[in-house]
Amino acid sequence: METRRDVFQAIADPTRRQIIGMVAAKPLNLNAIAEQFDMTRQAVSLHVKILEECGLLMVMQQGRERLCEAKLDKLQEVQSWVDQYRQFWEQQFDSLDKYLQKTQKKKADVNSKRNK
Repeated sequence: METRRDVFQAIADPTRRQIIGMVAAKPLNLNAIAEQFDMTRQAVSLHVKILEECGLLMVMQQGRERLCEAKLDKLQEVQSWVDQYRQFWEQQFDSLDKYLQKTQKKKADVNSKRNK
């Protein structure tokens, strides 16, 4: 049975986020990526495989090397998901701000009536 992975699973792991950052700057071969981590090349290969399955990396064979290139358009899915919650929280904070302004105005009105 084939495992279906999504972009959220890919970015959940800090190592994979670091790999994305590295190959976003420039395509790198698997050895160059593996050298940056204190883990086996096999472990790095597994992270790269997951990123490839999620559509965030494309791995191309160039001679004897496997070159990894970022495909960051899949991150749009994450951006869309985050945006919907950003809008929700912005609305909540706007409502809270209006409430606090209204409360402060009432308090100021009460204080000014007392001082008369």
